[in-house]
Parts: sequence; C-alpha cells; structure tokens
Amino acid sequence: MTPQVAVIADDLTGAGDTALQFTEAGWTSELLLHTGTSTAEVVAVTTDSRALDPAEAAQRVRDATAEFLGAGVPRLYKKIDSTVRGPVRAEIDAVLDALGPEVIAVVCPAFPAVGRTLVDGTLLVDGTPVADTSVGRDPVTPVTCSHVPTLLDAPLLRLAPERHPDEWAREARATGSRVVVVDAADDHDLDRVAALTAALGDHAVAVGSAGLAAPLARHWREPAGTALVVVTTLHSATAEQAARLRASGVPTLAPTSRQVLDDAAWAEFTGTALATAAQRPEVLLLQAPERGDGSLRADVVSARLGALTAQLVREGEIAGLVATGGDGARAVLSALGGTGIRVTGHVAPGVPLGTVVGGPNAGLPVATKAGGFGGPDVLTEAAHAVGTTRQRPRNDKE
Repeated sequence: MTPQVAVIADDLTGAGDTALQFTEAGWTSELLLHTGTSTAEVVAVTTDSRALDPAEAAQRVRDATAEFLGAGVPRLYKKIDSTVRGPVRAEIDAVLDALGPEVIAVVCPAFPAVGRTLVDGTLLVDGTPVADTSVGRDPVTPVTCSHVPTLLDAPLLRLAPERHPDEWAREARATGSRVVVVDAADDHDLDRVAALTAALGDHAVAVGSAGLAAPLARHWREPAGTALVVVTTLHSATAEQAARLRASGVPTLAPTSRQVLDDAAWAEFTGTALATAAQRPEVLLLQAPERGDGSLRADVVSARLGALTAQLVREGEIAGLVATGGDGARAVLSALGGTGIRVTGHVAPGVPLGTVVGGPNAGLPVATKAGGFGGPDVLTEAAHAVGTTRQRPRNDKE
C-alpha cells in the first residue's frame, strides 16, 4: 500500500505531532526514523535539519521529497517549526525543486491552539512578535525577524472569508511567486488556508506546523463510504438488533439458503449486492439466512459472506465493517487478507473497535460483536463508529 500523504519534518517531535493530527482525523499514521515502506496512509519522517546550514538542510529535504515522489505518494506536507526556526526558505525551495515549476508553496506556520498566530504577516507567540520572545535568543536557531513574508522573501496573501477557495487559488497564482504566506489568527483562518491548498490541488504544497495539518487532514478527505454490517450469527439478541437496523430503513442483503448453496444463484445475488453497494448507502446490512433443516452449515455461510464482504470492500466504497459472531468475524477478517485487529477502543461493553492489521485492507475500521452482546441499538452505534472513524482519501485529480 502506497501512503497517501508524506510529512517531511525538520525534527522528530514535529513529525510526531503532525502525524497525530492526521490520526485524530481518522487516517492511519506512522512516524518513521527513515523513509521506507509502510502500510499507513500517512507517513511522517524527519530530516533532522533544523540546525543545519541551508545547503545541507535543502539536500536532505530534496532527497526525502524525491524518494516519496518516486514511491508514488500523491501528497506532501512540509512541516516547519511554528516559530519558523531553521533554514525554512531553503527547505521550501528544495521541495519546490523536486515538485516542478507549476507548484506553489502555501506557507502558514500558525498554530493558534498553542498560541502561535500570524497577523498581517507577523508571527506572534502568545501575542508577542516571535523575535521578541526567547525564540529570538535561541542559541542555535535564533529568529530575528517576526514578519514571515520578509523572512521568506514572499508575498502575503489575505483570504477574504466571503470568497470561494477557487478565487483564493486564482489570487495565489496571480502573485507570480512560488511561495505565498497566509495569515491565520484562529482555527477558522487555518481552515481557509487548508481550503486554498485543496483548491490548488496538485499545484500546491502545504508548508506549516502541526496546526495546519489538522484542517488539511479533513480537506484531503471525501465523505465516508458505507458502513457494512455483516451478521453471521443466529443468536436471538443479534437478530433483534438486526431487525432494529432494518426498521430504520437500512438496505438489507439477505440471501436465501438456496442462494448460498447454489453457485449460479450466489453469483446472481453477488451482482445484486454490488449494485446495492454502488448506491453508497450510509449503512448496508448483510445478514445470514436461517439454517432451516440444518443442511446449511455455519462454515459455508461464513465463507460465502466473508468472500462477499471482501469483494464489496475491494470493488465498492466501504468505510468500515461491523462483524458479528466469532466464526463469522474470523471468516470476514481472513477474506480481507488481514492478520489481526489493532484494538483502539470500544463501541459498547464487549464490542471492541479497531482497524484491520495486515493485507491490502490494513487500516480499515472494524467492530466485532459476540452474538449475545449489546443493547438493541448496538449495531446502529457500531455502524456509526466504523463509518466515521476513517474517510476516503480525496483525489484532487477527479
């Protein structure tokens, strides 16, 4: 799996803080000490370049950028210090060199949540110009200029709130500069900077602190796909929970015993399931048939539903899964090529929430539930949990 976003930071703590912003927005993220393979959607690396001279820092950033581009990573985020310490302009230029002449760097180091704001181009730390704080006396990387456009030799772009992001994008291009600095006094301003970056698409690289990473993580996502609830158990409690889900209007795929046992009938049912999933309902219920006279074995049902689940995930837009029943949940996980579940929390007592580990679907949100567990609305709650845990990466080329 190729990561969707690469964060190139100038120190390790900044790389970790930025990766956290993506994690909290529902992406799978990893902090790596060196560029390399990863199954995460977002990888963050450090060039350890903040205290280096501009030429050496630029070379490290250029190398990291080239490696990620060569691996096919579609988006880069250049993480800089929120107080602009280090050879910032040299590192920005290095990224731009690798990306090509059509790309603009959108720069906003602000992080209002920790007191870093950018007002009329001046970087303030708790209201004080950064050069007048202890940062200005830093023994290794002192910041002697508080006006970021002056520091970076770049124009200041003001984003009028009443205008559309596409208009901001035209204004950014009209500056004729490959680097633009944008104000942000609060989180609403940061959201506008992220919207500008998203509007520029492949023609922009975002440069900022962990503050800008948070709204970018949201803007680089499309609405979530479908939460698929797979019920393989016949426990009466789960049957009642599934009935509650159906009563709320959730579309239901419920094969008959004949469809499960007959290959041709199953192929027809699979086509119906794929067509239903293609409509992208918020929640979709896939429910096992009654066993009837006992001729329908549980392992056959689990295998069929597991394989269909994997096909729906592969060909559809599934945001996450809810799997009920121990044997059925195992069959689903195996069909997905997973090796386990990374447990991250719970939906309700006895209903763990996590993400798939291993295989092509690593990171897919999943909740599992034993047949007899949970209240009447637990499947609804679980579907909501997996449906909002992670959203699909946005493709700006679409």
